[in-house]
Amino acid sequence: MIAVFKREFKALFTSPIAYFVWALLFFFAGLYFYSYNILGGQTDLSGVFGILHTISLLLVVPILTMRLFSEERRNRTDQALFTAPVSLTGVVLGKFFAAFLVFALGVAIIFVLAVVIAMFGATPAWASIIGNYVGILLLSGNLIAAGLFFSTLTESQFISALLTFAFSFVLLLFDSLASLFSEVAWLKTAIEFLSVNTRYQEFAAGAISYGNVIFFLSMQALFLFLSVRVLDSRKWQ
Repeated sequence: MIAVFKREFKALFTSPIAYFVWALLFFFAGLYFYSYNILGGQTDLSGVFGILHTISLLLVVPILTMRLFSEERRNRTDQALFTAPVSLTGVVLGKFFAAFLVFALGVAIIFVLAVVIAMFGATPAWASIIGNYVGILLLSGNLIAAGLFFSTLTESQFISALLTFAFSFVLLLFDSLASLFSEVAWLKTAIEFLSVNTRYQEFAAGAISYGNVIFFLSMQALFLFLSVRVLDSRKWQ
């Protein structure tokens, strides 16, 4: 797994993907921070996290994950992975953690912004900042795992990114779906249980719930498991 992780992490920086992902995160975080916190004189960074949350779902994660397995399949280098002295689970985890680390380092810009606020004599709301950071990592970890899964299904990076975008877009609309089915009690309850936005908002408020952590980690494990099964089925074709 470590060898795959190092190879993939290096590949993300050999290509422009990692730099483009960071540029998106830094640009939108900096733009909102300047317009709302600096010009508006606000110390609350929840708005910055809000824009990072939306940008991550709709742009960053689809771009970050679109090539993870699609490129291997298109270039026919996936056969080397199948015959390498590492399990398919190790291959999937190595690629997942490489993409996840690139994302985590990009979102860490929020701590730099918090230090800037502290330099102006204000006290950042560290509980909210840490809660938001943990929440966005767990939520985006779900999306990275889902994007990796979609990448195993096709050799087209565009289709992989499109599937991940569509999945993320549906997640954004989940709360609206709950209101649409408000008269169907069991369906409304199921939708609310699966609503990642509701769970993320609890982190944003600074409350780190073990139940929410387990939910996000379970969803990640599910998509990673599905990715392994897809690769395993292709290995024997």
